[in-house]
Amino acid sequence: MVTGRARFLRSVLENPVIATVLTRAEMLGLPDWYLAAGCLFQTVWNELHSFDPQHGIQDYDLIYFDDSDLSWDAEDRVIRRCASVFGDLEVDVEVRNQARVHLWYEEHFGVPCPPLTSSAAAIDTYAAHACRFGVRQIGGVVDVYAPSGFDDLFGLVVRPNRVQAPREVYLAKCGRWTQVWPRLTVIDWPEGEGSDGEPD
Repeated sequence: MVTGRARFLRSVLENPVIATVLTRAEMLGLPDWYLAAGCLFQTVWNELHSFDPQHGIQDYDLIYFDDSDLSWDAEDRVIRRCASVFGDLEVDVEVRNQARVHLWYEEHFGVPCPPLTSSAAAIDTYAAHACRFGVRQIGGVVDVYAPSGFDDLFGLVVRPNRVQAPREVYLAKCGRWTQVWPRLTVIDWPEGEGSDGEPD
């Protein structure tokens, strides 16, 4: 019997960009890194829709966690180093230090974000349960982080994760996703609840 993890890996590695980014990212040696979010679950959605593996994917999120230097200059040095490594792929590989997210999140999304403690903790906050995936390659072996499991992903269900992202962010993402992947079933954000699941 094929497990959800095995089915997930088989699907995402059909996207040649993902396979290439994983191999090159391992060589970069970034601390606590993952390839995460949209490029993963959207590759699976593409397979389930019989689309090209790269259909609708806007960027490839390479996240890492380094709290030894929270300056923008330190993150920018990593971004520029990665740009030279991935520049020939003709896709946008977006590199972000998750230790710095709390410094800019509120200005960008309108709600505060407590300091994160790891890249996995960042994945835990993603707006929908079908988004919460990270993969990385260590010693040529691909590791998967999937805190919500695989049922929503393969069921084409988008269910809000009310840990961090506000309702407006969830709804905006769902609006784009359903235009690109029309077979998705979107679960509404519960009325009267804030981003943490508590009453507004």
